[in-house]
Amino acid sequence: MPRPRTRVTVAEVLGVEEHVLWPAAARAVVKTGADREVVAVYPYRSACPSSVWRSLITDAGEQLTFAGYTNYFLWLDHPNLAAVLRKKARSGATVRFLLGDPDSEVTRRRETVEATALTVSTRIRITLEHLARIDGTERIEARFSDAESHVALSVFRFDDQMLVTPHLAKLVGHDSPMLHLRRLQDDGMFDRFAAHAEELWRDGRPVGPSAESAGALP
Repeated sequence: MPRPRTRVTVAEVLGVEEHVLWPAAARAVVKTGADREVVAVYPYRSACPSSVWRSLITDAGEQLTFAGYTNYFLWLDHPNLAAVLRKKARSGATVRFLLGDPDSEVTRRRETVEATALTVSTRIRITLEHLARIDGTERIEARFSDAESHVALSVFRFDDQMLVTPHLAKLVGHDSPMLHLRRLQDDGMFDRFAAHAEELWRDGRPVGPSAESAGALP
């Protein structure tokens, strides 16, 4: 099998498409089936360029769902996120934050596992403080989740694209791998993860009075 550049050159000289001469090579680089929804794979969430996040957030017009357990890193990586989300909501987009309950047993166990100075509950409360400053719209919602399955998997949806982070063992989110998905079929990888996030959202509890004392949503 010739090298890619050689294949291209020969195809141009002969005036035919490359896949006519080497169909096996063409099939090897064209995604088919379920994996065609995979846009990119990152060994660490922190390896995903901030431009990817910025593009997904900016381009989404209908739904933005942030189902990370703390969502803390978003406010660090995107200083103007609150203004962007407020603008999205006013334009008709639904913005949702699914958070772990800072006072739950699941959160306490996760803090023991991670053993970091900036605790899980502290990171959640920082997100609640940021959300409390985004007022004046009904289309920005926040709910608490107590599910173990939430702390193990973060799902961030932007219309028909999604970033998914499965949390490995004791690793914090930025050290865990991440998938960038685009919806291209029914019941594919995108739909499976979307259904997971929707189930957590349905089972979640609206952020209410217990969060007010932490400086969170009114």
